Amino acid sequence: MDAEQPDSSEAVDPPSGMERPALDRAALLDPDFLSSAGISQLKIVDSTGSTNADLVRAVTVEPGKWADLAVLTAEHQTAARGRLDRHWEAPERSAVSVSIVLRPVTSQGMPVPTQSYSWLSLLAAVALREALQETAGLPADIKWPNDVLVNGRKIAGILAQMTPLGDGSVPAVILGVGLNVSLAEDELPVPSATSLAVEGATTTDRTTLLKSYLSRFARLYRSFCNSEGDPSAGLAGGASLHKRVESAMVTLGREVRAHLPGDLELVGHASRLDEHGSLLVVDHSGREHVITAGDVVHLRATESGYA
Repeated sequence: MDAEQPDSSEAVDPPSGMERPALDRAALLDPDFLSSAGISQLKIVDSTGSTNADLVRAVTVEPGKWADLAVLTAEHQTAARGRLDRHWEAPERSAVSVSIVLRPVTSQGMPVPTQSYSWLSLLAAVALREALQETAGLPADIKWPNDVLVNGRKIAGILAQMTPLGDGSVPAVILGVGLNVSLAEDELPVPSATSLAVEGATTTDRTTLLKSYLSRFARLYRSFCNSEGDPSAGLAGGASLHKRVESAMVTLGREVRAHLPGDLELVGHASRLDEHGSLLVVDHSGREHVITAGDVVHLRATESGYA
C-alpha cells in the first residue's frame, strides 16, 4: 500500500512547550488489546494522504487480506477528505487519524442489510463521544450527520465510504475518524473547530484515546450487527442506537440550513431522525423533508426567518 511509504517532507515543529509523541506501537499492537476489542489487525504508518483512501484501494485490490474490524492509523495525514470533498491537513502527530474496515455480519455469519449501513457513521460518533467523555473528561455532542462537537465547536469528523463490488459479495464499508488532539488555537483550520488541548481535556495521549475509541466502537458495532442492523434494538446492554444518537444530537430541535447536493438549500426545523438515520426537517410552510445527505448549519433565531 502507498500508505506504508513514509513522507519525506520535513515535520513542522509543534508550538513552544507542546510535546507531540508518537503513538505507542507496542500498546496498540498488544495481542491482549486486539483480542479483547475483536480487532482483526492493526497497521500503523508514519504518513499517508488518507487512511480511508488507502483502505478503499487495499480492500478493492486484495479483499482477502482485510477482514472485518481491520484498522489503519497514521501519524500524519496529508490529504484527508471529509463531506462535500473537503480536504485538510493537520500537523504531524496532532490528531488521531484512523480508518476501519467493516464487513457487517451477524454472529451467525448472516449479512446485515445494506440499508442499515447509513447508521455506521452515527455509531462511530456515539463511540467517540463516549471515549471523549470517559477518557478525556469532555462532554461532547453529535451534529448531524456525523460531526462530534465540544462546546459547540467541531472536534472530530467521520466519513463512511462503501467499497466497489468486485466479486459479487457484500461491499465493505471504510469508516474513518479524524480527531483534533493537540492543535493549538492558531493551528485550527476554521474558528468553528476545536481540539482536546484547546478544551482542556484530562488527556491528550493519542494512544490512550485511540484505544478507548476502538474498544468502544467494536463493542457497539458487534452488538449492532448481532441485532441485524436494527437501530431500534437495545445496543450493548443499553438503549438503542436510535435513542442514543437522538439524545446526543444537538441538531434536533434547532432551526437549520441544509446545503443539499445539486446546490440546493433548505431552511427549517430539524425535528427527528427516521429509521435510516436521515434528518427530517420541517420547512416554514409545514412540509416535512427527508435529508439523507448534505451539510447542515445550525441557525440562530434571527437567521431562521421566524424572528
